[in-house]
Amino acid sequence: MNRRAFVIQGAGFAAATLASAKVGIRGAQAQTSSLVLPNAPLKYIETQTLSIGYEESGPLSGFPVILLHGFPDDVRAYDEISPSLAKAGCRALVPYLRGYGPTRFRNPAAPRMAEQAAIGQDLIDFADALHIARFVVVGYDWGGRAASVACALHPDRIRAALLVGGNTIQNTVSPPPPGDPEGERALWYQWYFNTERGRAGLTANRRGLCRLLWETWSPGWHFTDDTFNRTAASFDNPDFVEIVIHSYRHRLGSAQGEPRFLAVEKRLAQDPKIRVPTIVLYGANDGVRQPPSALVDQASCTSLVGREVIPAAGHFLVREKPEAVSSATLKLLSDVR
Repeated sequence: MNRRAFVIQGAGFAAATLASAKVGIRGAQAQTSSLVLPNAPLKYIETQTLSIGYEESGPLSGFPVILLHGFPDDVRAYDEISPSLAKAGCRALVPYLRGYGPTRFRNPAAPRMAEQAAIGQDLIDFADALHIARFVVVGYDWGGRAASVACALHPDRIRAALLVGGNTIQNTVSPPPPGDPEGERALWYQWYFNTERGRAGLTANRRGLCRLLWETWSPGWHFTDDTFNRTAASFDNPDFVEIVIHSYRHRLGSAQGEPRFLAVEKRLAQDPKIRVPTIVLYGANDGVRQPPSALVDQASCTSLVGREVIPAAGHFLVREKPEAVSSATLKLLSDVR
């Protein structure tokens, strides 16, 4: 498909090459208004594997920024970030990851798998389906890993990246040895999901378990019941349990991955560097993983343009300190114009 170039002025950065795509909206056709604010009508786009639900803000001619949520979360994580990007002239796209919300597998018989190579490919497939040639990506947790994988394997597609939590590519071929006891304790949920009791527990108590993770991973974040419940509806996706279980079992070598990604996982096990311009952010009080040293980030992200540890923030930094994420994203866009 031919792509038309657009140029935007708002944030003072260059426009991307893109084209309009046919997308579905629940109950209506896609609109082409110049500005769509948060909680816009849900749109859909189909890839070879998935029917992906997503929300979109900002002008269609704006430089595309794809924002990826983590586990256990959904697109509501970016409700206070998308408006800032839209007002700056960006086209902000927030998809539901596989296993969350309205996103579904197109083939009912397809295995419900979520290894890192798969969710990284989902990002590229999503951009392809929308005919987006290059984009900026923002992600954390699962979304940050998907972004890291895509950056490492497809640097020609990604103009720049904001990685909340840093580069989290994993070696699934030869998983690392156990860490220190405190770090192992923080990962209790991963060991739990590697048991059949964990599968049963997530099935029976998905909302209670996920809420516990919110509370313990961001201990200083005092979210409301309404905030949690608006996102918890995404955990009712019929594939949620199997997707979560496979993700945490595959990374520890307890479940096989998709054969088509075997070579990709071997490549990721070799610790590929992220060479696109990158900013990394960390929550100082992350209950899952403490920030590594600056030297680790510099070695992993060879075009690092910014690094910050945000005080009084935990794992859900994008929700707790949305202004920090918005500012860093706009800075990144300005730097790479």
